[in-house]
Amino acid sequence: MTLHSEILEQPVRIAELLHSQRQQIEAAAEVIRSRSPRYVFLAARGTSDNAGRYANYLWGAFNQLPLALATPSLFTYYKKPPILKDGLVVGISQSGKSPDVVSVLREGRSQGCLTLAITNNSNSELAASADLVLDIKAGSENAVAATKTYTTELMTIAMLSAALNKDEEAWQTLAQVPQWMTQMLQHDAEIARLAERFRYMKECVVLGRGFNYATAFEWALKLKELTYVVAEPYSSADFEHGPIAMVEGGFPVLAVAPSGQVFDSMLSMLDRLRRQHAVELVVISNEKAALSLAQSPIQLAQMPEWVSPMVSIVAGQLFASHLTRIMGYNAEAPRTIIKVTETL
Repeated sequence: MTLHSEILEQPVRIAELLHSQRQQIEAAAEVIRSRSPRYVFLAARGTSDNAGRYANYLWGAFNQLPLALATPSLFTYYKKPPILKDGLVVGISQSGKSPDVVSVLREGRSQGCLTLAITNNSNSELAASADLVLDIKAGSENAVAATKTYTTELMTIAMLSAALNKDEEAWQTLAQVPQWMTQMLQHDAEIARLAERFRYMKECVVLGRGFNYATAFEWALKLKELTYVVAEPYSSADFEHGPIAMVEGGFPVLAVAPSGQVFDSMLSMLDRLRRQHAVELVVISNEKAALSLAQSPIQLAQMPEWVSPMVSIVAGQLFASHLTRIMGYNAEAPRTIIKVTETL
């Protein structure tokens, strides 16, 4: 298996996850409802941390659960964990081997909190530290850069949201995600051609907002890991508050701007960048107004905004994969990083 083949595998993995894990996720949701947590305290690293950013928006918007991202060093190095009373403590890790993420769940359990692990390894130390375990069922992921484990983490988060609300309409929407992913994969050759334009790119900005704030971070991470480009992710709002000053003519800006509540804000930023700064735009969108501003447009299918991160990141993965090859780097062996990183 290669990085590219694992990207192509995602619709099948997502469909299998939906089919095989709904009952288990609904059972976990029942336990969570019975405990009525006041908030979620979530620990993760790397790609899984970006999945946590998605949960921050989704569980907040649809389940009215405030979410705090943990600072694991308080649990490991400083030995000063916060009081977690009445919280649902969640750890996300594809390997389940991150000691710092495990430490957060163990502390949550010791304080009497309900603990939940989202992982690709149900026999891991993380799973053993949790009251509830949700297996993302991504299968073996051999590429160093995570792809299918990220999208299955997002889907697991979304399935739990639907289960907590007993929302059948949401389940029906989730059932369409594999099809939308397949449609995005049909743009593979086109995205490869677009990536050629950026073979000499050394730095860029990646913009997203709302549910796709997570996508901006994950797309930027894939570029850093695979192409060694200095890719800085921002929400369009944060970008306007200072960082926009570094942009000049020809500067690459990559953006995720699907239809939805934050679209007008994103469109305004993209229009400003084209008119005032003459930047080089790559835009993933299902809105003509946004795509027309881009020198490199990537068509996204029409879908509700809240599920778009699972599909838009597929375009980002393809872009990073092809750009890695074009730049002459090895996507299967990026320098200085390994598949499982165990941090304290």
